[in-house]
Amino acid sequence: MHTIKTSLPALLAMSLLAGCASTGDSEPNPQDPWEGFNRNVYTFNDTLDRYALKPVAQGYDYVTPELVQDGVGNFFSNLGEVSTMFNSVLQWKWANAGVSTGRLLLNSTVGIGGLFDPASELGWTVDEEDFGQTLAVWGTGQGPYLVLPLFGPSTVRDTAGMPVDYFADPVNYVEDDKVRYGLKALDLVDTRAGLLEQEKLIQGDRYSFIRDAYLQRRNFEINDGKLGDDPFASDSFDDADLDGAFAPEDDSQ
Repeated sequence: MHTIKTSLPALLAMSLLAGCASTGDSEPNPQDPWEGFNRNVYTFNDTLDRYALKPVAQGYDYVTPELVQDGVGNFFSNLGEVSTMFNSVLQWKWANAGVSTGRLLLNSTVGIGGLFDPASELGWTVDEEDFGQTLAVWGTGQGPYLVLPLFGPSTVRDTAGMPVDYFADPVNYVEDDKVRYGLKALDLVDTRAGLLEQEKLIQGDRYSFIRDAYLQRRNFEINDGKLGDDPFASDSFDDADLDGAFAPEDDSQ
């Protein structure tokens, strides 16, 4: 299965988060002061996913060959290079911006519009960037954890960055409405299909598991894979598979 990326459609699909972390009994989390509201929104999102999105994703996964799914994932990941380039420049990460530019050019040409990923085969890897991460690098505090209707896990800072991420998505510039919405729907369903196996790893209280996985993942992404003083990196987590989780940051400031 292709690599899961973070985009607006991906956020919607990832209202069900997964990872190889274990959680104990649910206790008040200082990063989640709006837990009552967030749990209600989570219940709404979970119901919508269970009866609408997940069945479609299961059908897609069943009838679509893995090679085709890989191509779809590669295509949307290639489009995501635009956001990575833009935000890498804003964060003064010139090397990352340069590699991301090279990936976009190579995969868009040799990779036939991004359906294939020759750049990764050459070892050209980058840290994916979005405007929420840029705000973190600029010193903006994370703010409380927030569950958004339809879009799922977020924080106040990540939510503030979503409008910029919207304009950095090339799909939003497709003039034909049917094509644009069709691409967004395909991205959403393909991303959700990529989480079908991962969600089986959720343990204990689903809401708390998803919240902690998201916050940990964002911290991982903002620090470019270096967890630092992540409070979630404690004995309560066993060998967390950060690449398999939709996770965020923990740098409350």
